[in-house]
Amino acid sequence: MRDDAVVAAAKNGDQDAWRTLYRAHAGRLVVWLGTRSGTDSAVAAEDVAAQTWLTAAEKVADYEGGADEFGAWLFGIARRIAANSRRRSGRRRTDPVAETPPGSEVDGPDTSIPDQAWIRDLLAGLSPRERDVVACVDVVGLSTADTARALGMTQVAVRVARHRALRRLRAEARTAMLAATIA
Repeated sequence: MRDDAVVAAAKNGDQDAWRTLYRAHAGRLVVWLGTRSGTDSAVAAEDVAAQTWLTAAEKVADYEGGADEFGAWLFGIARRIAANSRRRSGRRRTDPVAETPPGSEVDGPDTSIPDQAWIRDLLAGLSPRERDVVACVDVVGLSTADTARALGMTQVAVRVARHRALRRLRAEARTAMLAATIA
């Protein structure tokens, strides 16, 4: 099955085609959405990803392109849904519950990755635009062209933002490592 055939089959409601597209993009989409800072603790990256897939299913008939461009189109939808979610959270202002009742804990993914706080602090020093570009290109693995389409930027702007972000990250990492060796 060619890439364009996969998208054409998905437009016709073929579940296998949707499964193929989902397997190709779902993991990267959730990772990318997780890198976007949201203030609403009630909305997880998985929730935004689910809404993205629903919107994509509703609008796939209007999509023109092959499976190569499908990721950029999907990430563009996710970017807009995440922005709407952030705006909504500013109005709703949900906060995490201070304590959970005993016995109500649910096993979930292990988020205790070593040095995760250090990495988050480094990324927090970037502008939202630079953080999005680094997340798309270096974390998710999108091409410059797909990143540009997903974020609504030109390819040159993506390359410049990535260059500036990586330069800033290198400088911050060096400073942090020097501080750690001195302390």
